[in-house]
Amino acid sequence: MKKRILITPLNWGLGHATRCIPIINALIHFGFEPIIASDGVALSLLQKEFPELTTLELPSYKVTYAKKGKYFKLKILKNSPKLLKAIKAEKKVINSIIEDYNIDGIISDNRLGVRSKKVPSIFITHQLNVLSGNTTWISTKIHQKIIKKFDVCWVPDTNGSLNLSGKLGHVKSFEIDTKYIGPLSRFKKTEAAIKNDVMVLISGPEPQRTLLEEKLLSEFKNFKGQVVFVKGKMEREQVIETAGNITIYNFMTSSLLEKTINESELVISRSGYTTVMDLAKLSKKAFFIPTPGQFEQEYLAKRLTELGLVPSCKQDDFTLKKLEQMALYKGLKAFNFEVDFAELFQPFLK
Repeated sequence: MKKRILITPLNWGLGHATRCIPIINALIHFGFEPIIASDGVALSLLQKEFPELTTLELPSYKVTYAKKGKYFKLKILKNSPKLLKAIKAEKKVINSIIEDYNIDGIISDNRLGVRSKKVPSIFITHQLNVLSGNTTWISTKIHQKIIKKFDVCWVPDTNGSLNLSGKLGHVKSFEIDTKYIGPLSRFKKTEAAIKNDVMVLISGPEPQRTLLEEKLLSEFKNFKGQVVFVKGKMEREQVIETAGNITIYNFMTSSLLEKTINESELVISRSGYTTVMDLAKLSKKAFFIPTPGQFEQEYLAKRLTELGLVPSCKQDDFTLKKLEQMALYKGLKAFNFEVDFAELFQPFLK
């Protein structure tokens, strides 16, 4: 009988769900039976990718952003009672799922309450340091305290000086078994002919996702080249619209997204860590617009700009004129994306 592994990405944009795709594929390859549990758009995306697998709904963290970036931290603090309530509910649900589905192991991508002493529980994060401005020390301490309750922490990055996450994923000392598993991406690079001058790729919690969508659609009305625009809205049916030189999708499945990114000269997106990993895997030129007030995205965008790899700017400051800087930047290059899943899955075989 196949061992059943519960895999649970956080529903915070699409990044946590998409970086779980290569892990789910690897579990299937190595003879495990993955069971997916999440909520919202993260669950919808994985249901479309793996219609043959069992999927379960978990309590929602109900994460939303402030309309103005400067209120981001305040909004998160205001939401914290709801968040703690959801984590408590999550723990209860997980205990039931373990019993009802005979779960043999857990992989939690940033879902804080998804663990059990009954089965090996693995936590995935690229944030050993949680940046939150002048409260970074306390947000990091709280996060590390939660991670220590898991058996192993997987960091999707390399441990050397050449890495993608910078200080987010690297600390001087940590009291938990931490494995740097290498960057994760569901994509493969192909030598495709370029069909799109620009690809716009949006995701993330509301209302900032919609605000960026409206701004970029307005800006690109005056663009002369070919634009493909993906809104990142996981709806029941795929919808494709055309507005002048812009082809607009509500969402794309992994295979179409991989093909379209490979066929695009430049990708404009948020600077979420999963997006950074995906674009590095495909060796792409990019322009980053971090979510206002999200310290992690702002840090990654700034770091990659300072390294001369990817230009970036604040959401309110973006204009087409900013794209004139592109020639000054090298673009992202592929790291070693060969993940040793056989070794990583060993705790589930004991």
